[in-house]
Amino acid sequence: MPAPKELDPSASLAALYGTKLRKLRTRAGWTQRELGDRIPIAHSRIAQFELGNETPPEDVNRKLDALLGADGDLVDLWIHARRTPFPDWVQTFVAYEAKAIKMLKYMAHAVPGLLQTEAYARALLRISRPRDTDAEIEGLVAARRERQAILGGSAPPLLWCILDESVIRRPVGGRPGMRKQLAHLLHMARTPHVVLQVLPFGQGEHPVMGGSLTLLSFERGPDVAYTESSHSGELLEAPEEVAEYALAYDLLQAKALPPDESLVVIRSVMEEYS
Repeated sequence: MPAPKELDPSASLAALYGTKLRKLRTRAGWTQRELGDRIPIAHSRIAQFELGNETPPEDVNRKLDALLGADGDLVDLWIHARRTPFPDWVQTFVAYEAKAIKMLKYMAHAVPGLLQTEAYARALLRISRPRDTDAEIEGLVAARRERQAILGGSAPPLLWCILDESVIRRPVGGRPGMRKQLAHLLHMARTPHVVLQVLPFGQGEHPVMGGSLTLLSFERGPDVAYTESSHSGELLEAPEEVAEYALAYDLLQAKALPPDESLVVIRSVMEEYS
């Protein structure tokens, strides 16, 4: 069995929570699976809590506190960790994103956060965070809207985004909401700093099928790459790794429809949602 990943409790409140949880679980002599069975919750979720990648829902946290005899320590830590609108791996990426002068994105499953309508963002967050309260969801929606301000500034970055065809055909938030989302994409594509391409299903396999990809360029400093799945993300700064993903993005651009044709496809799909 591999050694557990080392934790740095000073990295963030979520990491401090995860470190405390692991210590309490180890003291109790339980594996992650044994603790998860007692909640009950999947042991993989316990692992994510301990790594600081996810903060447990309030009811799960209270059960953890009681089962592990934390005497309210986990409850107190949870209150502060939960106030952070994004997990650590997202916060790191957002900080880089705010400084970028060029963003190249491939989106495998969803419209990028910078181009989402409120209704679309709310639907995505609600389905992925079913235990959150309405107030918590609205806080996350508001945080996402705040990020979008970088596209409306005096010197916005260039945003070049390749959308997998599934992104425009999956009716997130219902058909009327999806029509408004596609209309918003067309509106943003009319601005000089946003370029959209659609990658058709018919192109078959491609080099970034494991999830979404973002490449960020800055006025000063080297480019970085960011890969993301539904519950995790990884920021890559090593030049050789970034170069590999830059090549993959070039191949995606070659496979995708040209921007003008892409907008025709988006408009056609939008009309299907009438």
